Amino acid sequence: MSDATTFKEPDLSHKEILEVLVGLLSMLFVAMVSSTIVSTALPTIIGDLKGSQTSYTWVVTTTLLAMTVTSPIWSKLSDLFDKKLLVQISGVIFLFGALAAGFAQNVPQLLAARGLQGLGVGGLLALSQAIMGSIIPPRERGRYTGYMAAVMAVATVSGPLLGGLLVDSVGWRWCFWAAVPISLAGLGMLQKFLHLEHVRREVRIDWWGAILISVAASLPLIWVSFAGNRYDWISLETAYFLVPTALAVIALILVERSHPDPLIPGRILLERTTSLAIIGSIGVGIAQFGTSVFLSQFFQVAQGFSPTEAGLLMLPLILGSMVGATVSGQLITRTGVWKPYMLGGTVLLILGLGLMGFTDHTTAIWHLSIYMVLMGIGQGTLMQNLVLVVQNTVDINEIGTASGVVSFFRSLGGTVGIAVLGAILATRVGNHITTGMQEQGIPVPAGGSSGGGTLDLDKLREPILSIVRHAYGDSTGYIFVIAAVVTVATLIAVALMPQTELRTTVAKHDEKDPLGLEQPID
Repeated sequence: MSDATTFKEPDLSHKEILEVLVGLLSMLFVAMVSSTIVSTALPTIIGDLKGSQTSYTWVVTTTLLAMTVTSPIWSKLSDLFDKKLLVQISGVIFLFGALAAGFAQNVPQLLAARGLQGLGVGGLLALSQAIMGSIIPPRERGRYTGYMAAVMAVATVSGPLLGGLLVDSVGWRWCFWAAVPISLAGLGMLQKFLHLEHVRREVRIDWWGAILISVAASLPLIWVSFAGNRYDWISLETAYFLVPTALAVIALILVERSHPDPLIPGRILLERTTSLAIIGSIGVGIAQFGTSVFLSQFFQVAQGFSPTEAGLLMLPLILGSMVGATVSGQLITRTGVWKPYMLGGTVLLILGLGLMGFTDHTTAIWHLSIYMVLMGIGQGTLMQNLVLVVQNTVDINEIGTASGVVSFFRSLGGTVGIAVLGAILATRVGNHITTGMQEQGIPVPAGGSSGGGTLDLDKLREPILSIVRHAYGDSTGYIFVIAAVVTVATLIAVALMPQTELRTTVAKHDEKDPLGLEQPID
């Protein structure tokens, strides 16, 4: 097994690093956009393909599920094999998925293509972070991870805008095909400018660990997608999902403890900074993915804006994310200190989410814009810096695994968050519609609601249309309150992290710290 003594420290200029980043970030941008670009296009897509409400949810969830499950596997592979080859493979997989999604003729074909896209996205996300950790020292990395966080934030929240523009102009299939030329350009840039030293080591792939972590992550995500709709949260069907999940987790722990080269080394998970970053990243994931999905829906359904207008109204969130990511990255690089900026960002995120909790169908747009700026700054400050502080605790030969752990739980938090918050929103919308119809003296259909929160508003007439719009407007704020409460755990986790100074070398050279644990600053 290689260590820091066999690793040649890279010496890249700022220009050379930027050349690599152009390729990485262009591919990462289209990969992240693919997760949210369909949010404004879904009504058109599902209508064209004759899908159901369940299909509506799964077009988004399938990609996030595949991305979440595979990201730690890609991360581990990056510690064992050539990172450049792996990122090219994941980019090609994503390209094939995008092409297939654009040509889909029915919902099953679309879901299969979206799953293939998610497989590629998981690789691009994990490998981008691993490659940056392999060529840039942690002290300098803050400057460049700010660029990456800004791109990820912009991609996540601009997806609905791009989707709306494409649907209104050239059709929904271009929501997928538009990624092809940008991805090809990114692959070309990486082939030309990315040169990595691959330290050869004995490869012992943890196949059982990969299978078990896929099962342990997939079953809960499938469960929350149907709980509260197909069956009760507390039910026999719930046990069918959660009992096998618990058994898979126990088996995973046993396998990882005995494997000579585990998928997720226990010493990384048990390290204090990493375990706290995992807790923190779950709240960030809920805020990052949930806000973009539900805000876009709020603007269209509750406020009556078009898909394009809804995307434009989310620009304050994009601006805030860019500012938070780039400014915090520059400050961290300049000072080597990260904790105060991350604490401040978490407070702003909680404040923005909390203020969104007061939102209803009468809330002024300029109020929402201020709240979104606060949320954006908080998200941008936290996303990549949580990865950065974890990367600072490990050596070069485990940087992919460490990065993947944080990304995995952030994606897991986002995926579960969308499913749970969506279920809560649907319940509250149904209740508000029923109440509104009763107050107007309108008969409630059999089953207890109006058919509850249909998004096909063109078929609704007054006063039903106003009742549905008000129901969404008055229900959305509640899910932001829940997100704010969850994000308090992120604040506590960041506060408990030991303050450390970021090292100025890619590899660790501290012989007194053989396990790769950071040394707290007095």
